[in-house]
Amino acid sequence: MLGSRFEERSPHPPCESAGNLKLSARSLPCMRVHYCHAGRMDLEIVEFVVPVESNKTLFVWNIEPSQTEAQLQEKLFATFSGFGPLYTLKVCHSDPLSSSGFYAVIKFYSASQASQAQRHTDGQPLFQSLPLKVRLASKQCHEHQTEGRPLGDAKCTELANHFLGFNSWSSEIITLKQLTEDDDDDDEEGGRRTLRFGCLMQLTFPQHGQTTRGAAVVEETFTCAGPEMLLQKCCQLQKLVRHKALAEAFRSVLLVRLAGEKVMVEVKPMAQLTLDEPDQLVKVNCLNTDQDQEDQDLDDMDIPTELNFC
Repeated sequence: MLGSRFEERSPHPPCESAGNLKLSARSLPCMRVHYCHAGRMDLEIVEFVVPVESNKTLFVWNIEPSQTEAQLQEKLFATFSGFGPLYTLKVCHSDPLSSSGFYAVIKFYSASQASQAQRHTDGQPLFQSLPLKVRLASKQCHEHQTEGRPLGDAKCTELANHFLGFNSWSSEIITLKQLTEDDDDDDEEGGRRTLRFGCLMQLTFPQHGQTTRGAAVVEETFTCAGPEMLLQKCCQLQKLVRHKALAEAFRSVLLVRLAGEKVMVEVKPMAQLTLDEPDQLVKVNCLNTDQDQEDQDLDDMDIPTELNFC
């Protein structure tokens, strides 16, 4: 299917642009440095990647066991999401073998928002009788990992809508097509079939005069149980490749926050993308969910030993 069109918009007005300050992706010498100064204005860069830096991760403990895990999850989210969008929030038992209380791990996309949340909540009782202890992580959670993985498309959409406002960006499918040749013999029940789809997606930020593209390829090999199953797999893979291409497009986008309020959009230089050489594009062979990835991120984190003394 060529020339398919798909647009995703949202209903709120866009946020205010950053005035006359001119930045270029080439003028930002290091994309992993999140604080610098432009005149007297603080500047922070937020990327569409999984946050791995210690200054974006909060540990919360001294959480009383008087409420259920689900209730605590809801109250902690209501409190900390007020400072900025969260990549993840997980409530855990301090000691699984006793009822000694809970602790929580919270990951922000923005280091400045994580710092603000820590300052305003540490030592405050909030939703319980005892004051909470809230600390920034003391060291890199993944010392071997210097660059975060791409976010899923749902997280990208959430992050863009929060910082830019709804209706401030749109996505359009440039190309969506099947990359494997049809073979009627493989449609028979019990036959093995490989399907591969590619998608080229364009992101547009009209208020900021920026456009970028992302491309992805998905592939699955399965035992075909007949034409109905083949049609179902085609629909599933077309939907998946659209999501992956959208996430890839967001990878090149930088949100430049000025003085913690105004936001500009910059785009990192990218090579020209086509579906002519699918082996050079992002390729997905399995259907991992964003939640699976979040759980793995938290399992790999170093928990402060002080949590053991709640």
